[in-house]
Amino acid sequence: MTMDILTQSAVLVVTLLLLLGLGIWVGVALLASAVVIFVMFTSTPVDAILGTTMWAHSASWTLTALPLFIWMGEILYRTRLAEDLFAGLAPWVGRLPGGLAHVNVAGCGIFAAVSGSSAATTATVGRISLPELKARGYADRLAIGSLAGSGTLGLLIPPSVVMIVYGVAAQVSINRLFIAGVVPGLMLMALFSGYIAIWSRMNPDGVPAPEDSIPLGERLRRLRLLLPVVGLIIGVIGSIYAGVATATEAAAIGVAGALLIALIGGTLNLSTFTASLMGATRTSAMIGLILLGAAFLTSAMSFSGLPAQLAEIISASGLGAPGLIAVLTVFFVLLGCFLDGISIVVLTTSVVMPAIAAVGVDPVWFGVYLIIVVEMAQITPPLGFNLFVIQNLTGRSIFEITRMIVPYFLILVLAVILLTAFPGIATWLVEQTL
Repeated sequence: MTMDILTQSAVLVVTLLLLLGLGIWVGVALLASAVVIFVMFTSTPVDAILGTTMWAHSASWTLTALPLFIWMGEILYRTRLAEDLFAGLAPWVGRLPGGLAHVNVAGCGIFAAVSGSSAATTATVGRISLPELKARGYADRLAIGSLAGSGTLGLLIPPSVVMIVYGVAAQVSINRLFIAGVVPGLMLMALFSGYIAIWSRMNPDGVPAPEDSIPLGERLRRLRLLLPVVGLIIGVIGSIYAGVATATEAAAIGVAGALLIALIGGTLNLSTFTASLMGATRTSAMIGLILLGAAFLTSAMSFSGLPAQLAEIISASGLGAPGLIAVLTVFFVLLGCFLDGISIVVLTTSVVMPAIAAVGVDPVWFGVYLIIVVEMAQITPPLGFNLFVIQNLTGRSIFEITRMIVPYFLILVLAVILLTAFPGIATWLVEQTL
C-alpha cells in the first residue's frame, strides 16, 4: 500500500509541476492530471465521470455567492472608499505608538469585511495609505510591511472568497466559516497593531512626531465617512450573524449596497459599472475553472483510493492533531512558494480532509487554520500575490519587500500556534450563534 500511495503521489506531483511549469492554466492542469490518474491507476472510463462531476460541482446554489462577493469587491475598488477610510480613521490612531501606520491595519480590516479579496484589500488601501505615510516621514519598512501583513486580512475576515472556495470543496457550511473567521481576524489585527506599537518604540527615528491632536468634535464628524462601509458590513455580516440570510443572500445585499455607495459617491457610471462587471466575470471564470478541475481530480483520487490510503497511514502512525497540523503547516508554506491561495485550497482539500477527520479535527476550525496558512502564502516569495501588488504600488524589488514583511509572516505563525493551542478562538462564536 505504501508503494502504491508513493507512486500515485509522485505521478500526480510530477504531472502537475510539469504542466504548471509549461504555463498551462491551473484549471486545465488539474483536469489533465486527473485524466492521468484515471488512466494509470483506475479502470474507470474517464468520459463516464467527467460530465457528471462537472455538472454536480457547478450546479451548486452555494457557489453563486462567489461571483456576487467578487463583484461587490470590484465595485468598491472603484469608489472613494479607501480615501474615506483613511480620512475617518487617521484622527483616531494618529497619536497611538506607531501613529498612522495603524491605518493600514484598521483600513485593511474594514475593507476586508466588504471585499473578500486579499489582493483587492492590499491594492485599495495601499494606493492611499502608502503615499500619505511616505509624505509624513514614516519608514518604508513600517509602512510597506504593515500593509503587506494587514492586506492578508482580506482572506480571513468574512466575506472571504477563499472561505467560499474551501466551503464548497470541503462541503462545510459557508455561514459557519464566515462567523468562525471573525474572532481570529480581530486577533490578527490586534497582533499587527501590537507589533507596530512595539517597533515604533524601539525605532523612534522610523516614525514622525505625533501630529497635533484633533478636537473630539472634528474626529466625530470625520467618523461619518465610515458610515457607508459600516452599514455595508452590518448588512452583509450582520444578516448572516443574525441568521436571516444565507451567504448567497448576504452577497446579493452586498452588491446592492456597493452599488448604492458608488452611486452616492458619484463614482457609478457606465464605464465603472462595465469594468467592475467584466473584472468580476474574469475572476469568477478563473476560479470556477480551478474548482471544476479540482473536483475532477478529487474524483480521480477517490477512485484510485489515494485519500483513504493516506488517512489510513496517518491513523496507523499515531500522529495526533497537533503533530499533523505542524506537518501540514510546513507543507502549505512550501506550496505557497509556487501556488496562489485558491489553488492550494482546491488542490489539497480532497486529500487532506480524510486525514483531518481521522484525527478528529473540526472541519470549520481547519478551514480557519487553512486560511491563515494561505495568508502566509500571499506574502511568501516568489509567487506571493500581495508581494506583486505592493511591488506595483512601490516599484521596490520582491526581495526588498520580502525583508520588510518577515515580522508579519512570523505573526501569522504565532496566530497558527495560538489557534492550535486555543481552538475556541475559531469555534466559540460559531457555537454561540449557530
